[in-house]
Amino acid sequence: MPTAFHEVRFPIGVAFGAVGGPERRTEIVVLGSGREERNSRWAHARRRFNAGTGIRSLDDLATVIDFFEERRGRLHGFRFRDPTDFKSCLPSGEPGPEDQVLGTGDGERRAFALRKRYGGSHAPYWRPIEKPLEGSVRVSVDGEEIGAGHLDIDATTGVVTMSAAKTPAEGAVVTAGFRFDCPVRFDTDRLEIDLAAFEAGAVPVVPIVEIRP
Repeated sequence: MPTAFHEVRFPIGVAFGAVGGPERRTEIVVLGSGREERNSRWAHARRRFNAGTGIRSLDDLATVIDFFEERRGRLHGFRFRDPTDFKSCLPSGEPGPEDQVLGTGDGERRAFALRKRYGGSHAPYWRPIEKPLEGSVRVSVDGEEIGAGHLDIDATTGVVTMSAAKTPAEGAVVTAGFRFDCPVRFDTDRLEIDLAAFEAGAVPVVPIVEIRP
């Protein structure tokens, strides 16, 4: 069976109880002088979660097992709603068309990839957003929102394409706001369920890791 990415979301009620966050891979070499040399191995962070903490009932448990089996364990990727980071704006706000800068027009380019900025002006990190929530993306050019009829939004890649009539002029700033999911897979081929321990308050471990689909 070939590997694939399934455009389905992990049960959202369970996802919101998950714990986890971004992971980086940094090499540190300590020199003879005591100084350090540090090198980042990854251009992009990778998020890891334990979704087991979101399982509150036997019904939740059955739903997760069902989802795990359909994904064939680690074989197929899927969408996951990061409980702390799923909007182009702050968690308390609503996405707006000027939340994130996608790029600058050159008079010909009409396709722009969604992305999200982390940090300030010193060393900002731009995260590619490849799994926007369908129907949530709003786009502006120099502060003027583009109507949905002039947008083609690929919810599987995060690429936004404007119609020829709305091609951004040279120097025009293209911005967007959106909700999004994280592309992930299970990080195990085995779920170990102890029903007695679960009923006593223990939760199963359901490891999930971000991927590049």
